[in-house]
Amino acid sequence: MNTNRSSRFVPLIIAISVIAGIIIDTFFANKFSGNRLNIINTSSNKLNDLLHIIDDQYVDTVNISNIVEQAMPKILAELDPHSTYISAKDAQTANDDLKGSFSGIGVQFVIKNDTVHVTNIIKGGPSEKTGILPGDRIISIDGKPYTGKEVTNEETMHRLRGKKGTNVKVGIMRHGEDKALSFTIERGDIPVKTIDASYMLNEELGYIKIKKFGETTYPELLMALAELEQENFKGLVVDLRGNGGGYLVSAIQMINEFLPKQRLIVYTEGRKVKREEYKSDGRGSYQTLPIIVLTDELSASAAEIFSGAIQDNDRGVIIGRRTFGKGLVQQPIEFQDGSLIHLTIARYYTPSGRCIQKPFVKGDNKEYEMDIITRYEHGEFFNEDSISQSGDVYKTSIGRSVYGGGGIMPDYFVAEDTSMITSYYTETASKGLISQFCFDYTDQNRSKLQELSDADNIVKYLRSQHVLEKFIKFADSKGIKRRNNMIKKSQHLFEQAIYGSIIYNMLEMNDYIEYINRDDATIRKAIEIYQNGETVPQKPETANDSSKTAYTTSSATTISCTTTMSWTRTA
Repeated sequence: MNTNRSSRFVPLIIAISVIAGIIIDTFFANKFSGNRLNIINTSSNKLNDLLHIIDDQYVDTVNISNIVEQAMPKILAELDPHSTYISAKDAQTANDDLKGSFSGIGVQFVIKNDTVHVTNIIKGGPSEKTGILPGDRIISIDGKPYTGKEVTNEETMHRLRGKKGTNVKVGIMRHGEDKALSFTIERGDIPVKTIDASYMLNEELGYIKIKKFGETTYPELLMALAELEQENFKGLVVDLRGNGGGYLVSAIQMINEFLPKQRLIVYTEGRKVKREEYKSDGRGSYQTLPIIVLTDELSASAAEIFSGAIQDNDRGVIIGRRTFGKGLVQQPIEFQDGSLIHLTIARYYTPSGRCIQKPFVKGDNKEYEMDIITRYEHGEFFNEDSISQSGDVYKTSIGRSVYGGGGIMPDYFVAEDTSMITSYYTETASKGLISQFCFDYTDQNRSKLQELSDADNIVKYLRSQHVLEKFIKFADSKGIKRRNNMIKKSQHLFEQAIYGSIIYNMLEMNDYIEYINRDDATIRKAIEIYQNGETVPQKPETANDSSKTAYTTSSATTISCTTTMSWTRTA
Protein backbone atom coordinates (compact mmCIF):
# COMPACT_ATOMS: atom_id res chain seq x y z
CA MET A 1 0.00 0.00 0.00
CA ASN A 2 2.86 2.34 0.76
CA THR A 3 4.47 1.41 -2.58
CA ASN A 4 1.33 2.33 -4.52
CA ARG A 5 1.01 5.61 -2.65
CA SER A 6 4.63 6.53 -3.46
CA SER A 7 4.18 5.67 -7.14
CA ARG A 8 1.39 8.21 -7.39
CA PHE A 9 3.88 11.04 -6.70
CA VAL A 10 6.34 9.92 -9.38
CA PRO A 11 4.74 12.01 -12.21
CA LEU A 12 4.69 15.08 -9.94
CA ILE A 13 8.38 14.64 -9.05
CA ILE A 14 9.28 14.26 -12.71
CA ALA A 15 7.29 17.39 -13.64
CA ILE A 16 9.00 19.45 -10.94
CA SER A 17 12.41 18.21 -12.08
CA VAL A 18 11.66 19.17 -15.68
CA ILE A 19 10.51 22.66 -14.69
CA ALA A 20 13.59 23.14 -12.50
CA GLY A 21 15.80 22.06 -15.35
CA ILE A 22 14.15 24.52 -17.72
CA ILE A 23 14.59 27.37 -15.25
CA ILE A 24 18.27 26.55 -14.69
CA ASP A 25 18.91 26.21 -18.43
CA THR A 26 17.15 29.50 -19.10
CA PHE A 27 19.14 31.27 -16.42
CA PHE A 28 22.52 30.17 -17.77
CA ALA A 29 21.46 30.69 -21.37
CA ASN A 30 20.46 34.27 -20.64
CA LYS A 31 23.50 34.95 -18.50
CA PHE A 32 25.92 34.00 -21.23
CA SER A 33 24.01 35.08 -24.33
CA GLY A 34 23.49 38.85 -24.29
CA ASN A 35 22.39 39.16 -20.64
CA ARG A 36 18.71 39.36 -21.56
CA LEU A 37 16.87 38.80 -18.32
CA ASN A 38 13.40 37.29 -18.42
CA ILE A 39 11.94 39.34 -15.61
CA ILE A 40 8.30 40.07 -14.94
CA ASN A 41 7.87 43.62 -16.22
CA THR A 42 6.40 45.25 -13.19
CA SER A 43 7.67 48.75 -12.47
CA SER A 44 9.01 47.91 -9.01
CA ASN A 45 10.91 44.91 -10.34
CA LYS A 46 12.37 46.97 -13.17
CA LEU A 47 13.70 49.62 -10.80
CA ASN A 48 15.21 47.07 -8.45
CA ASP A 49 16.67 45.05 -11.27
CA LEU A 50 18.14 48.13 -12.90
CA LEU A 51 20.02 48.97 -9.73
CA HIS A 52 21.24 45.37 -9.38
CA ILE A 53 22.41 45.31 -12.99
CA ILE A 54 24.28 48.58 -12.61
CA ASP A 55 25.87 47.44 -9.36
CA ASP A 56 26.84 44.06 -10.84
CA GLN A 57 27.91 44.89 -14.36
CA TYR A 58 28.62 48.61 -14.87
CA VAL A 59 32.13 49.35 -16.18
CA ASP A 60 33.13 51.49 -13.18
CA THR A 61 32.47 51.24 -9.47
CA VAL A 62 29.17 52.93 -8.66
CA ASN A 63 27.78 54.18 -5.36
CA ILE A 64 24.23 52.84 -5.57
CA SER A 65 23.18 54.83 -2.50
CA ASN A 66 24.09 58.09 -4.22
CA ILE A 67 22.12 57.08 -7.32
CA VAL A 68 19.06 56.37 -5.17
CA GLU A 69 19.43 59.72 -3.35
CA GLN A 70 19.57 61.55 -6.67
CA ALA A 71 16.71 59.57 -8.22
CA MET A 72 14.19 59.92 -5.38
CA PRO A 73 13.45 63.65 -5.88
CA LYS A 74 13.15 63.16 -9.64
CA ILE A 75 10.67 60.31 -9.25
CA LEU A 76 8.48 62.31 -6.87
CA ALA A 77 8.69 65.35 -9.14
CA GLU A 78 6.82 63.33 -11.75
CA LEU A 79 3.78 63.28 -9.45
CA ASP A 80 3.20 66.90 -8.41
CA PRO A 81 5.18 69.96 -7.28
CA HIS A 82 4.71 69.26 -3.57
CA SER A 83 5.65 65.58 -3.24
CA THR A 84 9.25 65.84 -2.10
CA TYR A 85 12.17 63.82 -0.76
CA ILE A 86 14.27 64.93 2.20
CA SER A 87 17.60 63.24 2.88
CA ALA A 88 18.44 61.89 6.33
CA LYS A 89 20.96 64.71 6.77
CA ASP A 90 18.34 67.41 6.15
CA ALA A 91 15.34 65.69 7.75
CA GLN A 92 16.04 66.83 11.30
CA THR A 93 16.48 70.45 10.30
CA ALA A 94 13.30 70.31 8.21
CA ASN A 95 11.35 68.93 11.17
CA ASP A 96 12.83 71.49 13.56
CA ASP A 97 11.24 74.30 11.56
CA LEU A 98 7.77 73.21 12.68
CA LYS A 99 8.59 71.67 16.05
CA GLY A 100 8.25 73.68 19.22
CA SER A 101 11.98 73.53 19.90
CA PHE A 102 15.29 72.00 18.92
CA SER A 103 18.50 71.35 20.79
CA GLY A 104 21.34 73.78 20.12
CA ILE A 105 23.41 76.61 21.60
CA GLY A 106 20.91 79.46 21.12
CA VAL A 107 22.45 81.93 18.70
CA GLN A 108 21.35 83.63 15.51
CA PHE A 109 24.11 84.02 13.00
CA VAL A 110 25.06 85.13 9.52
CA ILE A 111 27.97 84.01 7.38
CA LYS A 112 30.13 86.82 6.10
CA ASN A 113 33.56 86.49 4.47
CA ASP A 114 33.53 82.74 5.16
CA THR A 115 33.14 83.34 8.91
CA VAL A 116 30.21 82.80 11.28
CA HIS A 117 29.13 86.10 12.85
CA VAL A 118 26.79 85.95 15.84
CA THR A 119 24.03 88.51 15.35
CA ASN A 120 21.73 87.77 18.29
CA ILE A 121 21.61 85.62 21.40
CA ILE A 122 18.45 83.70 22.34
CA LYS A 123 17.39 84.99 25.75
CA GLY A 124 17.78 82.39 28.48
CA GLY A 125 19.59 80.04 26.11
CA PRO A 126 22.90 78.19 26.62
CA SER A 127 25.02 80.81 24.83
CA GLU A 128 23.70 83.68 26.92
CA LYS A 129 24.46 81.73 30.10
CA THR A 130 27.96 80.90 28.86
CA GLY A 131 28.84 84.46 27.89
CA ILE A 132 28.63 84.53 24.10
CA LEU A 133 27.83 88.05 22.84
CA PRO A 134 26.32 89.53 19.66
CA GLY A 135 29.18 90.47 17.35
CA ASP A 136 31.31 87.45 18.30
CA ARG A 137 32.92 85.54 15.43
CA ILE A 138 33.11 81.77 15.63
CA ILE A 139 36.51 80.69 14.26
CA SER A 140 36.70 77.12 15.56
CA ILE A 141 34.33 74.35 16.62
CA ASP A 142 35.43 71.46 18.84
CA GLY A 143 39.07 72.40 18.53
CA LYS A 144 39.17 72.49 14.74
CA PRO A 145 39.38 75.71 12.68
CA TYR A 146 36.06 76.60 11.10
CA THR A 147 36.58 79.16 8.36
CA GLY A 148 36.72 79.19 4.58
CA LYS A 149 34.58 77.52 1.95
CA GLU A 150 33.35 74.74 4.23
CA VAL A 151 31.43 77.33 6.27
CA THR A 152 27.79 77.18 5.17
CA ASN A 153 24.47 77.73 6.94
CA GLU A 154 23.66 74.02 6.82
CA GLU A 155 27.09 72.87 8.04
CA THR A 156 27.10 75.44 10.85
CA MET A 157 23.69 74.32 12.11
CA HIS A 158 24.79 70.69 11.81
CA ARG A 159 27.85 71.35 14.00
CA LEU A 160 26.27 73.62 16.59
CA ARG A 161 23.00 71.77 17.02
CA GLY A 162 23.00 68.37 18.70
CA LYS A 163 21.61 66.22 21.45
CA LYS A 164 20.49 68.05 24.57
CA GLY A 165 23.09 67.91 27.32
CA THR A 166 26.06 67.42 25.02
CA ASN A 167 28.85 69.97 24.83
CA VAL A 168 30.34 71.89 21.95
CA LYS A 169 33.53 73.93 22.25
CA VAL A 170 33.73 77.13 20.21
CA GLY A 171 36.61 79.49 19.59
CA ILE A 172 35.57 83.16 19.52
CA MET A 173 37.15 86.35 18.21
CA ARG A 174 35.70 89.40 19.94
CA HIS A 175 36.10 93.13 19.44
CA GLY A 176 38.60 94.54 21.94
CA GLU A 177 40.26 91.18 22.55
CA ASP A 178 43.70 90.45 21.10
CA LYS A 179 43.46 86.69 21.50
CA ALA A 180 40.78 84.15 20.71
CA LEU A 181 38.42 83.20 23.53
CA SER A 182 37.28 79.65 24.18
CA PHE A 183 33.83 78.66 25.45
CA THR A 184 32.34 75.26 26.18
CA ILE A 185 28.57 75.38 25.70
CA GLU A 186 26.15 72.72 26.86
CA ARG A 187 23.40 72.31 24.28
CA GLY A 188 19.86 72.84 25.45
CA ASP A 189 16.31 73.27 24.20
CA ILE A 190 15.92 76.32 21.99
CA PRO A 191 12.31 77.49 21.54
CA VAL A 192 11.09 77.99 17.99
CA LYS A 193 8.57 80.80 17.87
CA THR A 194 6.04 80.76 15.06
CA ILE A 195 4.31 84.02 15.99
CA ASP A 196 6.63 86.89 15.16
CA ALA A 197 4.71 89.82 16.61
CA SER A 198 1.73 90.76 18.74
CA TYR A 199 0.79 94.33 19.65
CA MET A 200 -1.96 96.95 19.44
CA LEU A 201 -2.32 98.87 16.17
CA ASN A 202 -4.45 101.46 17.95
CA GLU A 203 -6.56 101.68 21.09
CA GLU A 204 -8.95 98.95 19.91
CA LEU A 205 -7.39 96.86 17.14
CA GLY A 206 -4.96 94.08 17.99
CA TYR A 207 -2.41 92.61 15.58
CA ILE A 208 -0.79 89.16 15.38
CA LYS A 209 1.82 88.13 12.80
CA ILE A 210 2.00 84.36 12.23
CA LYS A 211 5.13 83.12 10.46
CA LYS A 212 4.07 79.47 10.06
CA PHE A 213 1.76 76.86 11.54
CA GLY A 214 3.86 74.66 13.82
CA GLU A 215 3.29 72.46 16.84
CA THR A 216 3.27 75.40 19.26
CA THR A 217 1.43 77.98 17.14
CA TYR A 218 -1.96 77.39 18.76
CA PRO A 219 -0.75 77.86 22.35
CA GLU A 220 1.33 80.83 21.16
CA LEU A 221 -1.87 82.30 19.69
CA LEU A 222 -3.75 81.85 22.95
CA MET A 223 -0.97 83.60 24.84
CA ALA A 224 -0.90 86.46 22.32
CA LEU A 225 -4.67 86.85 22.56
CA ALA A 226 -4.48 86.85 26.35
CA GLU A 227 -1.90 89.65 26.21
CA LEU A 228 -4.08 91.65 23.83
CA GLU A 229 -7.00 91.19 26.21
CA GLN A 230 -4.92 93.00 28.82
CA GLU A 231 -4.94 95.90 26.35
CA ASN A 232 -8.74 95.62 25.98
CA PHE A 233 -8.64 94.86 22.26
CA LYS A 234 -11.97 94.77 20.46
CA GLY A 235 -10.90 93.59 17.00
CA LEU A 236 -8.05 91.54 15.51
CA VAL A 237 -5.81 91.60 12.46
CA VAL A 238 -4.18 88.23 11.67
CA ASP A 239 -1.23 88.76 9.34
CA LEU A 240 -0.53 85.68 7.19
CA ARG A 241 1.56 87.44 4.57
CA GLY A 242 4.62 85.36 3.75
CA ASN A 243 3.24 82.41 5.74
CA GLY A 244 4.04 79.24 3.80
CA GLY A 245 1.81 76.98 5.88
CA GLY A 246 2.63 74.07 8.17
CA TYR A 247 0.54 71.62 10.15
CA LEU A 248 -3.13 71.26 9.23
CA VAL A 249 -4.12 70.52 12.83
CA SER A 250 -2.64 73.81 14.03
CA ALA A 251 -4.65 75.79 11.50
CA ILE A 252 -7.84 73.94 12.49
CA GLN A 253 -7.26 74.58 16.21
CA MET A 254 -6.71 78.26 15.57
CA ILE A 255 -9.73 78.75 13.30
CA ASN A 256 -11.87 76.98 15.88
CA GLU A 257 -11.30 79.92 18.23
CA PHE A 258 -13.16 82.24 15.85
CA LEU A 259 -16.06 80.14 14.50
CA PRO A 260 -19.48 79.28 15.96
CA LYS A 261 -20.33 75.64 16.56
CA GLN A 262 -20.65 73.16 13.68
CA ARG A 263 -19.11 75.38 11.02
CA LEU A 264 -17.11 73.48 8.42
CA ILE A 265 -13.45 74.50 8.52
CA VAL A 266 -11.98 72.29 5.80
CA TYR A 267 -12.31 68.79 4.39
CA THR A 268 -9.79 66.48 2.76
CA GLU A 269 -10.29 63.77 0.18
CA GLY A 270 -8.08 61.60 -2.03
CA ARG A 271 -7.96 58.37 -4.01
CA LYS A 272 -7.05 56.33 -0.91
CA VAL A 273 -8.29 58.87 1.63
CA LYS A 274 -11.99 59.04 2.39
CA ARG A 275 -13.58 62.44 2.81
CA GLU A 276 -12.84 63.76 6.27
CA GLU A 277 -14.50 66.91 7.55
CA TYR A 278 -13.21 69.20 10.25
CA LYS A 279 -15.81 71.35 12.00
CA SER A 280 -15.73 73.89 14.80
CA ASP A 281 -16.81 72.64 18.23
CA GLY A 282 -18.25 75.89 19.55
CA ARG A 283 -15.68 76.21 22.34
CA GLY A 284 -13.80 79.10 20.78
CA SER A 285 -13.43 82.18 22.95
CA TYR A 286 -13.55 84.72 20.11
CA GLN A 287 -16.55 83.66 18.02
CA THR A 288 -17.87 87.20 17.56
CA LEU A 289 -14.63 89.18 17.64
CA PRO A 290 -14.22 91.28 14.45
CA ILE A 291 -11.42 89.67 12.46
CA ILE A 292 -9.37 90.73 9.43
CA VAL A 293 -6.87 88.45 7.68
CA LEU A 294 -3.96 89.76 5.61
CA THR A 295 -2.62 87.65 2.74
CA ASP A 296 -0.23 87.86 -0.18
CA GLU A 297 1.16 85.66 -2.94
CA LEU A 298 3.37 83.78 -0.44
CA SER A 299 0.51 82.80 1.87
CA ALA A 300 0.13 79.08 1.23
CA SER A 301 -1.27 75.76 2.44
CA ALA A 302 -2.40 76.05 6.08
CA ALA A 303 -2.48 79.84 5.70
CA GLU A 304 -4.95 79.36 2.85
CA ILE A 305 -7.01 76.95 4.95
CA PHE A 306 -7.29 79.63 7.62
CA SER A 307 -8.13 82.34 5.09
CA GLY A 308 -10.58 80.14 3.20
CA ALA A 309 -12.45 79.13 6.36
CA ILE A 310 -12.82 82.75 7.44
CA GLN A 311 -13.94 83.83 3.98
CA ASP A 312 -16.31 80.96 3.14
CA ASN A 313 -18.01 81.21 6.51
CA ASP A 314 -18.32 84.99 6.05
CA ARG A 315 -16.69 85.31 9.46
CA GLY A 316 -14.35 88.19 8.51
CA VAL A 317 -12.67 89.85 5.55
CA ILE A 318 -9.44 89.12 3.66
CA ILE A 319 -7.20 92.05 2.68
CA GLY A 320 -4.13 91.99 0.45
CA ARG A 321 -3.33 89.94 -2.62
CA ARG A 322 -4.22 86.52 -4.03
CA THR A 323 -2.63 83.65 -2.12
CA PHE A 324 -0.20 81.07 -3.49
CA GLY A 325 -2.68 78.33 -4.42
CA LYS A 326 -1.58 75.12 -2.67
CA GLY A 327 -4.46 72.74 -2.12
CA LEU A 328 -2.56 69.45 -1.83
CA VAL A 329 -2.11 67.54 1.43
CA GLN A 330 1.22 65.83 2.12
CA GLN A 331 1.86 62.96 4.51
CA PRO A 332 5.40 62.48 5.87
CA ILE A 333 6.68 58.91 5.46
CA GLU A 334 10.00 58.05 7.06
CA PHE A 335 12.56 55.51 5.88
CA GLN A 336 14.81 53.40 8.09
CA ASP A 337 17.85 55.60 7.41
CA GLY A 338 16.05 58.70 8.73
CA SER A 339 15.24 60.18 5.33
CA LEU A 340 11.62 60.84 4.49
CA ILE A 341 9.22 61.77 1.75
CA HIS A 342 6.31 64.18 1.84
CA LEU A 343 3.81 62.37 -0.37
CA THR A 344 0.63 64.02 -1.60
CA ILE A 345 -2.25 61.82 -0.45
CA ALA A 346 -5.26 64.13 -0.75
CA ARG A 347 -6.59 67.53 -1.66
CA TYR A 348 -8.10 69.90 0.82
CA TYR A 349 -11.29 71.83 0.16
CA THR A 350 -12.58 75.01 1.76
CA PRO A 351 -16.08 75.05 3.31
CA SER A 352 -17.70 76.17 0.03
CA GLY A 353 -16.24 73.10 -1.70
CA ARG A 354 -13.46 74.76 -3.68
CA CYS A 355 -10.01 73.32 -4.10
CA ILE A 356 -7.64 76.24 -4.37
CA GLN A 357 -4.71 74.29 -5.84
CA LYS A 358 -3.42 76.19 -8.85
CA PRO A 359 -2.87 74.24 -12.11
CA PHE A 360 0.34 72.31 -12.75
CA VAL A 361 1.73 69.91 -15.34
CA LYS A 362 2.97 66.62 -13.93
CA GLY A 363 6.70 66.21 -14.38
CA ASP A 364 7.23 69.82 -15.41
CA ASN A 365 7.60 72.07 -12.39
CA LYS A 366 9.45 74.94 -14.05
CA GLU A 367 6.33 76.88 -14.98
CA TYR A 368 4.83 76.16 -11.57
CA GLU A 369 7.92 77.46 -9.79
CA MET A 370 7.88 80.60 -11.94
CA ASP A 371 4.23 81.35 -11.19
CA ILE A 372 4.90 84.18 -8.73
CA ILE A 373 7.23 85.89 -11.19
CA THR A 374 4.67 85.37 -13.94
CA ARG A 375 2.00 87.03 -11.81
CA TYR A 376 4.32 89.97 -11.23
CA GLU A 377 5.10 90.34 -14.93
CA HIS A 378 1.41 90.17 -15.82
CA GLY A 379 0.70 93.04 -13.44
CA GLU A 380 -1.29 91.10 -10.87
CA PHE A 381 0.54 92.75 -7.97
CA PHE A 382 -0.50 96.19 -9.18
CA ASN A 383 -3.95 95.79 -10.72
CA GLU A 384 -6.81 93.59 -9.55
CA ASP A 385 -8.17 93.37 -13.10
CA SER A 386 -4.97 91.55 -14.13
CA ILE A 387 -5.84 88.59 -11.92
CA SER A 388 -7.08 85.58 -13.86
CA GLN A 389 -9.03 82.86 -12.07
CA SER A 390 -10.54 80.28 -14.39
CA GLY A 391 -11.82 77.87 -11.73
CA ASP A 392 -15.40 77.05 -10.89
CA VAL A 393 -17.57 79.51 -8.97
CA TYR A 394 -18.62 78.62 -5.43
CA LYS A 395 -20.78 80.36 -2.85
CA THR A 396 -20.01 81.41 0.69
CA SER A 397 -22.51 80.96 3.52
CA ILE A 398 -24.36 84.17 2.55
CA GLY A 399 -24.07 83.66 -1.19
CA ARG A 400 -20.95 85.62 -2.15
CA SER A 401 -19.05 84.27 -5.15
CA VAL A 402 -15.60 82.77 -4.61
CA TYR A 403 -13.39 80.87 -7.03
CA GLY A 404 -11.44 77.62 -7.04
CA GLY A 405 -8.32 76.64 -8.91
CA GLY A 406 -5.84 79.33 -7.93
CA GLY A 407 -5.57 80.62 -4.39
CA ILE A 408 -7.76 82.78 -2.17
CA MET A 409 -8.82 86.11 -3.66
CA PRO A 410 -8.97 88.87 -1.03
CA ASP A 411 -12.16 90.80 -0.39
CA TYR A 412 -10.12 94.00 -0.54
CA PHE A 413 -7.23 94.09 -3.00
CA VAL A 414 -4.12 96.09 -2.07
CA ALA A 415 -1.64 96.73 -4.85
CA GLU A 416 2.11 96.94 -4.41
CA ASP A 417 3.58 100.38 -4.85
CA THR A 418 6.73 100.59 -6.99
CA SER A 419 6.71 104.35 -7.42
CA MET A 420 9.74 104.81 -5.18
CA ILE A 421 11.83 101.99 -6.63
CA THR A 422 14.78 103.02 -8.80
CA SER A 423 17.48 101.02 -10.53
CA TYR A 424 19.95 102.39 -7.97
CA TYR A 425 17.89 101.02 -5.08
CA THR A 426 17.33 97.69 -6.81
CA GLU A 427 21.03 97.23 -7.52
CA THR A 428 22.14 97.97 -3.96
CA ALA A 429 19.45 95.69 -2.50
CA SER A 430 19.97 92.79 -4.93
CA LYS A 431 23.73 92.79 -4.32
CA GLY A 432 23.16 92.53 -0.58
CA LEU A 433 24.81 95.86 0.16
CA ILE A 434 22.01 97.07 2.44
CA SER A 435 22.22 94.03 4.71
CA GLN A 436 26.02 94.09 4.59
CA PHE A 437 26.20 97.76 5.55
CA CYS A 438 23.64 97.35 8.33
CA PHE A 439 25.48 94.39 9.80
CA ASP A 440 28.81 96.25 9.76
CA TYR A 441 27.28 99.43 11.19
CA THR A 442 25.56 97.50 13.99
CA ASP A 443 28.77 95.62 14.75
CA GLN A 444 30.87 98.79 14.93
CA ASN A 445 28.35 100.79 16.97
CA ARG A 446 26.88 98.07 19.16
CA SER A 447 27.85 99.63 22.49
CA LYS A 448 26.11 102.91 21.64
CA LEU A 449 23.05 101.23 20.12
CA GLN A 450 22.64 99.10 23.24
CA GLU A 451 21.98 102.29 25.19
CA LEU A 452 18.86 102.93 23.08
CA SER A 453 15.83 101.17 24.50
CA ASP A 454 13.33 101.19 21.63
CA ALA A 455 12.86 101.59 17.89
CA ASP A 456 11.97 105.28 18.06
CA ASN A 457 15.20 106.14 19.85
CA ILE A 458 17.23 104.04 17.42
CA VAL A 459 15.65 105.80 14.42
CA LYS A 460 16.23 109.20 15.99
CA TYR A 461 19.87 108.35 16.64
CA LEU A 462 20.46 106.94 13.13
CA ARG A 463 19.06 110.09 11.56
CA SER A 464 21.31 112.25 13.69
CA GLN A 465 24.27 110.20 12.48
CA HIS A 466 23.32 110.65 8.81
CA VAL A 467 23.41 106.89 8.31
CA LEU A 468 21.85 107.06 4.84
CA GLU A 469 24.72 109.23 3.63
CA LYS A 470 27.18 106.76 5.12
CA PHE A 471 25.47 103.97 3.22
CA ILE A 472 25.71 105.90 -0.06
CA LYS A 473 29.47 106.24 0.45
CA PHE A 474 29.68 102.55 1.33
CA ALA A 475 27.84 101.60 -1.88
CA ASP A 476 30.19 103.86 -3.86
CA SER A 477 33.18 102.01 -2.38
CA LYS A 478 31.61 98.79 -3.68
CA GLY A 479 31.38 100.09 -7.24
CA ILE A 480 27.87 101.54 -7.31
CA LYS A 481 28.21 105.19 -8.22
CA ARG A 482 26.13 107.84 -6.53
CA ARG A 483 22.88 108.81 -8.28
CA ASN A 484 21.44 111.82 -6.45
CA ASN A 485 18.07 111.94 -8.21
CA MET A 486 17.49 108.24 -7.70
CA ILE A 487 18.60 108.44 -4.08
CA LYS A 488 16.11 111.23 -3.45
CA LYS A 489 13.30 109.28 -5.10
CA SER A 490 14.11 106.12 -3.12
CA GLN A 491 15.04 107.87 0.12
CA HIS A 492 12.07 106.53 2.07
CA LEU A 493 12.76 102.97 0.91
CA PHE A 494 16.41 103.24 1.90
CA GLU A 495 15.59 104.66 5.31
CA GLN A 496 12.99 102.03 6.08
CA ALA A 497 15.25 99.19 4.94
CA ILE A 498 18.34 100.48 6.77
CA TYR A 499 16.62 101.57 9.98
CA GLY A 500 14.53 98.40 10.03
CA SER A 501 17.59 96.18 9.59
CA ILE A 502 19.45 97.83 12.46
CA ILE A 503 16.37 97.69 14.68
CA TYR A 504 16.13 93.98 13.94
CA ASN A 505 19.82 93.51 14.74
CA MET A 506 19.49 95.25 18.10
CA LEU A 507 15.96 94.55 19.34
CA GLU A 508 13.32 91.84 18.99
CA MET A 509 11.39 90.66 15.95
CA ASN A 510 8.28 92.27 17.41
CA ASP A 511 10.02 95.67 17.37
CA TYR A 512 11.13 95.19 13.77
CA ILE A 513 7.66 94.26 12.51
CA GLU A 514 5.99 97.05 14.45
CA TYR A 515 8.39 99.52 12.83
CA ILE A 516 7.90 98.39 9.22
CA ASN A 517 4.13 98.18 9.70
CA ARG A 518 3.94 101.90 10.46
CA ASP A 519 4.05 102.72 6.76
CA ASP A 520 2.21 99.67 5.44
CA ALA A 521 -0.87 100.48 3.35
CA THR A 522 -2.34 97.02 3.94
CA ILE A 523 -2.26 97.72 7.67
CA ARG A 524 -3.79 101.14 7.06
CA LYS A 525 -6.57 99.56 5.03
CA ALA A 526 -7.24 97.04 7.81
CA ILE A 527 -7.58 99.88 10.33
CA GLU A 528 -9.93 101.71 7.95
CA ILE A 529 -12.12 98.62 7.44
CA TYR A 530 -12.36 98.11 11.20
CA GLN A 531 -13.17 101.74 11.94
CA ASN A 532 -15.88 101.72 9.26
CA GLY A 533 -17.46 98.61 10.77
CA GLU A 534 -16.92 96.58 7.60
CA THR A 535 -15.36 93.44 9.08
CA VAL A 536 -18.57 91.43 8.53
CA PRO A 537 -19.18 90.61 4.82
CA GLN A 538 -22.51 91.68 3.37
CA LYS A 539 -24.87 89.71 1.15
CA PRO A 540 -24.28 90.28 -2.58
CA GLU A 541 -27.28 92.54 -3.06
CA THR A 542 -26.06 94.93 -0.35
CA ALA A 543 -22.31 94.47 -0.77
CA ASN A 544 -20.27 97.64 -0.54
CA ASP A 545 -18.58 98.40 -3.86
CA SER A 546 -15.52 99.58 -1.98
CA SER A 547 -14.45 95.94 -1.78
CA LYS A 548 -13.35 96.32 -5.38
CA THR A 549 -11.23 99.36 -4.68
CA ALA A 550 -7.49 98.93 -5.12
CA TYR A 551 -5.04 100.29 -2.60
CA THR A 552 -1.28 100.52 -2.76
CA THR A 553 1.30 99.29 -0.31
CA SER A 554 4.90 100.32 -0.18
CA SER A 555 7.26 97.67 -1.50
CA ALA A 556 9.71 98.63 1.23
CA THR A 557 8.21 95.98 3.50
CA THR A 558 8.86 93.17 1.05
CA ILE A 559 12.33 94.30 0.07
CA SER A 560 13.54 95.14 3.57
CA CYS A 561 12.49 91.70 4.77
CA THR A 562 14.47 90.15 1.95
CA THR A 563 17.57 92.16 2.63
CA THR A 564 17.64 91.70 6.38
CA MET A 565 15.87 88.52 7.37
CA SER A 566 16.56 85.87 4.78
CA TRP A 567 20.19 85.30 5.72
CA THR A 568 19.76 84.86 9.48
CA ARG A 569 19.93 81.31 10.86
CA THR A 570 19.54 79.89 14.36
CA ALA A 571 21.63 77.21 16.05
